[in-house]
Amino acid sequence: MTTNPSSNPFFIDHIDKSKLDKFMMRAVEDMASSLGAMMIILGDRLGLYKAMAKTGPITSDNLSTHTNTSERYIREWLASQAAAGYVSYNPDDRKYSLSPENAMVLADENSPYYIMGAYQILRSIFKDEDKFVDLFKNGYGLRWGEHHHDLFEGTAKFFKSSYVGNLLSSWIPSLDGVDEKLRKGGKVADIGCGYGISTILMAKEYANSKFYGFDNHEYSINAAKQQAVNENIIDRVEFIVVNSCDDSIGINYDLITFFDCLHDMANPVDALKFAKRSMKQDGTCMVVEPMANDNIVDNFNLIGKIYYSASTLICVPNSLADNGIALGAQAGENKIKEIAKIAGFSKFKRSSQTPFNIVYELKI
Repeated sequence: MTTNPSSNPFFIDHIDKSKLDKFMMRAVEDMASSLGAMMIILGDRLGLYKAMAKTGPITSDNLSTHTNTSERYIREWLASQAAAGYVSYNPDDRKYSLSPENAMVLADENSPYYIMGAYQILRSIFKDEDKFVDLFKNGYGLRWGEHHHDLFEGTAKFFKSSYVGNLLSSWIPSLDGVDEKLRKGGKVADIGCGYGISTILMAKEYANSKFYGFDNHEYSINAAKQQAVNENIIDRVEFIVVNSCDDSIGINYDLITFFDCLHDMANPVDALKFAKRSMKQDGTCMVVEPMANDNIVDNFNLIGKIYYSASTLICVPNSLADNGIALGAQAGENKIKEIAKIAGFSKFKRSSQTPFNIVYELKI
């Protein structure tokens, strides 16, 4: 039986074979990355990267002994990592090595380049697949607390590395007079603080200031409270379960911060209005947002690929859950500036940036 090409809805008279092959390889690369993500998750959960960082060049036999795992699985895992370029292989002695640079990304939890939190976020996303299918069909929202708990834990780990590398060394110093104020003794509100990573970093650095971390997610606040106890800084940091526009947040703050959360909110304008009312007249509002350009096509790159995807599954659903405006993670500077102006801030500037974030300084 001969198939009539015209009856095939995907039939095209002419196919550019080079374009087809190029796109096919891109899709295969994404498939490899998706499978590789599980290899990375296993490397983290089983302590394989940490063990390799400590031992230096190692055989599959020795790595399985060090980590109390099955050699046959370790042998295959190591080959997958060498194929991905995550570890190197010496055929002469059959040993695998994790370079110091790669160890900073994969094994050192205190490194500003540590990326493992992102893979815990990925794990949560695949566990919530059925929820996302429903969202696309019904247009409803999904609150932060309705995701799998790996999202909360992974997000804290992922953003910690960026905050460790930038918050105290460049972001706060980029704000007009804030570093000096906090060293003398100031009052700070960290709105949408999550696990309190940013709050605790600031509290440890500025011993004369008082810090308040606010979030409407009780699970995260409880984790933040425990971390404050572990860090022995409960004398200068307090974590409270509260909405971003609740009067119990208080007033007379020298600094109010929004770390990677303003775009998730149902009404970011009201959140900034409330921040303005809660600040001192000479206070500062620092808004840290994902790196984004104003023109959508300028975000069609690797960073945009990550952020638009995360926005689709996490940021937009959280806002829509409360009938919000669904700003999204790639709103861009002009949109954030517009929101700040509507909220009543007369001064707005980009004070700092990284490849992944933009820091905005807002003043009354």
